[in-house]
Amino acid sequence: MQKRFNRKWIAPILLVIGIVIFFLPPVYSRAMPRIDGWIASVKYLINPPDEATFQPQQQTTVDTAATQMMQTHVATQTLQATLTPTPGPTLAPTVTSTPLPASVNLTGFKYVDQRNRWNYCGPANLTMALDFVGWGGNRDDIARVIKPGIQDPKLDFIQQGRSDVNVMPYEMVDFVNDETEYRALSRLGGDIDVAKRLLAADFPFIAEKGYYEKDYTGKIAWLGHYQFVTGYDDAKGELIVQDTWNDGPNFHIPYDEFTSSEAWLSFDNIFIVVYAPEREAELLQVLGPYADDAWASNHAREVAEERIADSEGIDQYFAWFAKGTSHVELFEYADAATAYDQAFAIYNELGKDDKQRPYRMMWYQTGPYKAYFYTGRYQDVIDLANVTLTETISKPTLEESIYWRGRAKYMIGDTPGAIADFREALRLHPNWSPAIQALQDLGVQP
Repeated sequence: MQKRFNRKWIAPILLVIGIVIFFLPPVYSRAMPRIDGWIASVKYLINPPDEATFQPQQQTTVDTAATQMMQTHVATQTLQATLTPTPGPTLAPTVTSTPLPASVNLTGFKYVDQRNRWNYCGPANLTMALDFVGWGGNRDDIARVIKPGIQDPKLDFIQQGRSDVNVMPYEMVDFVNDETEYRALSRLGGDIDVAKRLLAADFPFIAEKGYYEKDYTGKIAWLGHYQFVTGYDDAKGELIVQDTWNDGPNFHIPYDEFTSSEAWLSFDNIFIVVYAPEREAELLQVLGPYADDAWASNHAREVAEERIADSEGIDQYFAWFAKGTSHVELFEYADAATAYDQAFAIYNELGKDDKQRPYRMMWYQTGPYKAYFYTGRYQDVIDLANVTLTETISKPTLEESIYWRGRAKYMIGDTPGAIADFREALRLHPNWSPAIQALQDLGVQP
């Protein structure tokens, strides 16, 4: 007599089949990003990230002597040197008086986009800059070094490092200088004049800047973005950029829009130049006073202070933040902390119109952590990192925030918490030297 199939097994069998199908690479690769996006949307609807605020609780009390001691310590500390863009070569700055052409449109590179990749504007833009000087690699070659984070091993076959939402400028500079035969430097305080001088001399550059677009709520949200600048047109008053995302190749941006507070100034007008070693002396001459890293940072501070004086609201917030960043680059941590305090005070009053607070700011920049840490404000470092990691992002995958929180935890006596943070930072960014060094300094194996 034939046994009848027990229907109670139908549901478990279908469940197992469904799980197997879900984890097949072609299905998983399409479904998981949508699920991640849905989960993030739900979390943001319950706890809107633009409503999260940070209120500094401590005051900067470091005197001049202590500040000088800290500056000396930082200048000689290997770990800090790793986290700070290495100053490039210096030369007695001169600026050519040769009249600049009315327009420049550089070619000789292959346009690269960031499509089919997560948070890939850094590798895509750096690929174009390196392609211009003759490098033969691609965006994934770069990402494997500067964006290797691991959050979901099941997705490594699609793109390892998808969780890393940002690549810092110093990581891009270090990649060029350490992994290729070419050279790179970065400077703060860029403006249209130096941009035109560079482009006219056949030196395109990468700018990190902000922009706005609508998010899932219909509000205007601020994000950070890299763009490869390859030309200008004085008659139209525009720069020509290669945009790896929405705007595509040879996109024209008006000078005043490019240099606005929410755009270039929100990153302290930073720019990165990739060049062949044999052209170094030529580049330094074109840069003029920007060849001196300290001059550039001081100039950036002056630009920010001018913008502070004639702006308000969100524009003034970006200007105060940029001022703090300039002070950090000059190792003036007490002044930097004061500037960031003012920036956060303005930030907390924003968000009363259709524009969100720029809650992603700390995804891209670490200046406040350095300023507060080196003025002894360890609890403010921890509080700022906690707000950033738990209230502004769907998953706590910002290794820089975790790292600085770990350093602050150690300073207040929480060594186990510090070790846990350093290990988590290293998990998210394998082989990241700051986290490795921090663990070694504590006598712990990475």
